[in-house]
Amino acid sequence: MTSTNQKNLEAKNAAYSAQFSKGDLALPPAKHYAVVTCMDARIDPCAAFGIDLGDAHVIRNAGGCAKDALRSVVISQQLLGTREILVVKHTDCGMLTFTNEDAHKAVKENLGPAAAVELATLDFLPFPEVEQAVRDDLKYLKEHTASIREDTVVSGWVYDVRTGKVKSIA
Repeated sequence: MTSTNQKNLEAKNAAYSAQFSKGDLALPPAKHYAVVTCMDARIDPCAAFGIDLGDAHVIRNAGGCAKDALRSVVISQQLLGTREILVVKHTDCGMLTFTNEDAHKAVKENLGPAAAVELATLDFLPFPEVEQAVRDDLKYLKEHTASIREDTVVSGWVYDVRTGKVKSIA
């Protein structure tokens, strides 16, 4: 059975691919940077941050967590030449609303004891305050010199989901 979302994907892709003209872009990002941001559906990183197709790697995960994105960041830097990382978290993030204990309890209740055992050591990486979480991610990346180039420019930002504005976090 094909879902409405699958049908929408096919229809929208048909329209997109009929007008697509950028199949000759190089594999490495043209502007040599990566953005680590949240998977939240209210964020359109390309539109909000002015990223054109082929400019940058956009790495998304729950909370825009640098630790969770490390594998992709290392590939971006070591194999594809990026030299800058922008970490962008956002206001009203779902990661602010629970603890690891809450997540583990939900797994057990919703998926059963076997899943709870399988995921018992998983850190869901929630955080209680968004600006401090950005600072923590910046520190993590800057201290991860075994994986991240020392000359990498790393900056942190908070995107406001209500206004669309970003704020630099030092």
